[in-house]
Amino acid sequence: MPGGDLEKVQINDDHPNRIAKIGAQLPHQIRDDLTNFLCENAQVFAWSYEDMPGIDPEIISHRLSIDPAFKPICQKCRAYDAERYAAMKDEVDKLTKIGFVRKVNYLGWLANVVMVRKTPVKWRMCVDFTDLNKACPKDSFSLPRIDQLIDSTAGHELLSFMDAYSGYNQIMMYPPNQEHTSFITDRGLYCYKVMPFDLKNAGATYQRLVNQMFANQIGKNMEVYVDDMLVKNVTVDHHIQDLVETFKVLTRYEMRLNLAKCAFGVSLGKFLGFMVSQRGIEANPEKTQAMLNMTSLMTLKEVQSLIGRVAALN
Repeated sequence: MPGGDLEKVQINDDHPNRIAKIGAQLPHQIRDDLTNFLCENAQVFAWSYEDMPGIDPEIISHRLSIDPAFKPICQKCRAYDAERYAAMKDEVDKLTKIGFVRKVNYLGWLANVVMVRKTPVKWRMCVDFTDLNKACPKDSFSLPRIDQLIDSTAGHELLSFMDAYSGYNQIMMYPPNQEHTSFITDRGLYCYKVMPFDLKNAGATYQRLVNQMFANQIGKNMEVYVDDMLVKNVTVDHHIQDLVETFKVLTRYEMRLNLAKCAFGVSLGKFLGFMVSQRGIEANPEKTQAMLNMTSLMTLKEVQSLIGRVAALN
């Protein structure tokens, strides 16, 4: 996530609401060049799920490696209140319409839906893949070390933060494994055609993809941790050039970005929970403010909580 002063610029005359965030302190020429670049590459951004063509399954798809020693488990259907049923119906209808899920008949692996409240009026639909995940060995493909990524990012003059649009769902499920992701609703059984966030090794599959995509840039002018992408430059002059290289890769793989979660040409931002800038690594204001606002400790549990927060900040 970006930090510091931001300026909003329109990148599509036909759609005034398509606004990009760029650094407010950029030199005028670089600001104009960056704005023109984003306008010319507006096709890299998705505005809805329909704008996501998905990664070619020939490049990558998510495969389940189920241990044959585990027998398929059919979870007992749970009951929900009317509000949750209504939210579940809306989400399933949306996912069906955009081709993320499809109807299936009775199968061995069957999981329940878990509705998680996001806001007072919005819900997030998750699937309880606990049993399926237990049957899948952990993918040995390792994620990058966060401390190394942060160290290599700090000290750069310009940063661009990018986030994929519903990134995990841009990867398809391997067709023979789709029905193993089946879940129960009050209107029938469905399975995922795209990789859902809740699967055990989804993060490893995504990291494998981005490592392949940005192999020539990672560690040089770019850092990537799963769906968090950052383009970095020690000096201002070559930043747009490096963004051109990055967008060419995104276009080739047909990966789409979420413009609302991107910021380009900024000097300060939050990357993997840390504030990074040309000055180096800084404390995350959200964490420090939370500690400053704490009340006096009264119980052992509160002391333990404080120790945990201090350890996280360190």
